[in-house]
Amino acid sequence: MEVGRWSLELGVWSLEFGAFASVRTDNSQRRPLRLIARNNSARFAVPRVRPFALGKRSTPAYVHGAMIIFRRLLVPLLFAALTGAIRADVTPAALFGDHAVLQRDKLVPVWGRADAGEKVTVIFGAQIRSATAGSDGSWIVFLDPLSAATQGADLTIAGRNTIILRNIVVGEVWLCSGQSNMEFAVSRAANAAQEIATANFPLLRHVRIEHAVAEAPTAATKTDGWKAATPENVGGFTAVGYFFARDIFQKLGVPVGLVHSSWGGTPVEAWMSPAAMAGNPAFRIAGERWQQTLAAYPQAKADYEAQLASWTKAQAAAKGPAAQAAWAKNNPRPRVPRGAGDPWTPTGLFNGMINPLLPYALRGVLWYQGENNADRASEYHALFAAMITHWRAHFGQGDIPFFWVNLANFKNNGDQTGRNYAFLREAQTQTLSLPNTGQALAIDIGNPNDIHPTNKQDVGRRLALLAKTRIYGIVGDDTGPTFAGIGREGLALRVRFAHAGGGLIAHDKPVQSLEIAGADRVFHRAEGKIERDTLLVSSPAVRDPVAVRYAWQNAPEANLYNGAGLPAVPFRSDVW
Repeated sequence: MEVGRWSLELGVWSLEFGAFASVRTDNSQRRPLRLIARNNSARFAVPRVRPFALGKRSTPAYVHGAMIIFRRLLVPLLFAALTGAIRADVTPAALFGDHAVLQRDKLVPVWGRADAGEKVTVIFGAQIRSATAGSDGSWIVFLDPLSAATQGADLTIAGRNTIILRNIVVGEVWLCSGQSNMEFAVSRAANAAQEIATANFPLLRHVRIEHAVAEAPTAATKTDGWKAATPENVGGFTAVGYFFARDIFQKLGVPVGLVHSSWGGTPVEAWMSPAAMAGNPAFRIAGERWQQTLAAYPQAKADYEAQLASWTKAQAAAKGPAAQAAWAKNNPRPRVPRGAGDPWTPTGLFNGMINPLLPYALRGVLWYQGENNADRASEYHALFAAMITHWRAHFGQGDIPFFWVNLANFKNNGDQTGRNYAFLREAQTQTLSLPNTGQALAIDIGNPNDIHPTNKQDVGRRLALLAKTRIYGIVGDDTGPTFAGIGREGLALRVRFAHAGGGLIAHDKPVQSLEIAGADRVFHRAEGKIERDTLLVSSPAVRDPVAVRYAWQNAPEANLYNGAGLPAVPFRSDVW
């Protein structure tokens, strides 16, 4: 009979052992012992072992049995169980989940992790691809280019375990990144209630990458999973990305996937790869600034804590919730100082939020960022261009389209010059020198008093114009009037434009936000006369003009358009 039974739980493992013996006190009755190991639904019986003798004056048989089992069997099996418990199941990278969208018409990498040396097989449709995990446990296969598919299918990944991803479709995949105006959700956009209620696009899907800062490139990340554009989900989507994707989906009729990786209030250098930051000696200044920030952190933290204590005490002194809220509105809470692990860490967001996505197959990138670099606009063009170039190199898919939003009109009261945004916009425009790039203007659809304008519909539509004309072969205009040069005509300057088809148009009133200067470099307000696709600019205060500017302020009134209704790009003819 069984005279004893013990069990030990080790994660997914359950170990049981029992001593079987008859009730006798001599050495003639010997029975084997058995050990049962369970892992999930599996059950394994350990082979019989040599019987042991039970002496007349010994402790009870089941105690002796337990001691011998522990010494001879349990310790080795505990080791085996533990090593089995930490064995790495085959796992795909974070972007591969139920409802994912794969990019059509190009090689599709599928990758993940497994035990070193483990064979991994990926099955999608008629394609079967296999790879062996390397010494670091990583593996990757490439599916041949896929045609668009609206009918969801299974993606199977098999090693020692098998994972089946459901409802995978094939279409257009866009990476959406940047700072707060990209992170800005549909739930906050203009007319949000109606936009959410009418969102019924099961083939338009979105996955959000969780915020993460890393000191070095990492392969791991967390997401909220792929979600379809329905009233239950769409409120949390990136608004710019969603309105872009909706336009593309309605025109093409193929699935559209948005990979959303953004973080509000972050500078471009945080999104640059280590290779990009190391590629230009001029970028060292960004690293030096950050090191100064880290060195100043202990004192900054102490100052912050003292300020916060004083602020909290003063707020509490206000009588009642309404008074406290009014007081807090006029007395902002002290800001936490930046230090290690902060999202401003150079390369920190590339390491933690972009590197884990490599080399997911994409059609292109949408970018909305720059506000946090406006006070250092002179650095931006080189940094931004290097970021784009290196992202393309890291994804390994050639010069994938990279479209961004030229900053919206915003007063930025902290800027005493009133022109920092103008110089940042110029740096963005200069980056159009890179191949396969484009920018959507927001100079006329922002809110001068709010850095987060709610009209994200037109921003998405203008980005979609770029994609439709430059990628999807749909004929149309995608760019507003762009400065092409000036010529002197008497007391005036004639400005020539590209992309002025259909002529120039001033909305509502004569052309606003024009300035003209002479050799003294002092700009004066000017008037402009539209003559078909040119603009004649003059000012009675400048008799000998040499330079002209348009919309060269943080929040100008920009009302110059082309016949397609697209706004003119802010410009200056000087380099002062």
